[in-house]
Amino acid sequence: MQTTDDAVLGGRLTLRQPLKGHRVGHDAILLAAATGARAGEQAVELGAGVGAAGLALAQRVPDLRVTLAEIDGELCALAAHNAEANGLAARVRAVAVDVEDQAALAAAGLRPGEAGRVLMNPPFNDPARHNVSPDARRQRAHVAPPGLLPRWVASAAALLKAQGVLTLIWRADALDDVLAALTPAFGAAAVLPVLPREAAEPIRVLVRAVKGVAPGRRDYAPLVLNAASGRPTAAAEAILRGGDVLPLATIA
Repeated sequence: MQTTDDAVLGGRLTLRQPLKGHRVGHDAILLAAATGARAGEQAVELGAGVGAAGLALAQRVPDLRVTLAEIDGELCALAAHNAEANGLAARVRAVAVDVEDQAALAAAGLRPGEAGRVLMNPPFNDPARHNVSPDARRQRAHVAPPGLLPRWVASAAALLKAQGVLTLIWRADALDDVLAALTPAFGAAAVLPVLPREAAEPIRVLVRAVKGVAPGRRDYAPLVLNAASGRPTAAAEAILRGGDVLPLATIA
């Protein structure tokens, strides 16, 4: 597999990733920026790929322990390399595991009820509505088979301790599906849309929810990625290059 080494977060991280197929984009950095965490906690990134979101979170939060869970063995190896290359290997590990298989997660050392935070950027394209790439790795990263989201949410619920926090990113036009998947185990949902430009329809939604608390929803002002000029907004630059956090990461 051919790879490239690419700087993200204004050079704070360098990521080795495949030259072809799925490549790290804004979604992983936005996910990390929406995830709050405290020193000493355990966080798990489900479907970590080469580890972009989990490593960005670990880079931001000192003494946070992070496990990068990824089904693709080659991507998992790249995630482990990236932890080492960025000086984070002492508290970030990568495991090759099917995140939908709760027994396999436990066998990989991810025991139920121990994580304080779970973050995830699951495949979310609907194969009935979106073009499917012929590249198998890209398909796995982008296309959601029926029932995928509830299965991933169930794994997150199993991993989290009581009042642990799940943060995820998904297609904005399927927010109702996200909230429905969260309902059995999670409450206190916080929702932040991501717009490509002012007055446009949102393309992504970031959602934070808490395990085992009462239902509820709080909506936040959207993040606008690009100004009318086509250049990134100051708010987007502060997140994507400057390493700032989104409001979801600051909720007590």
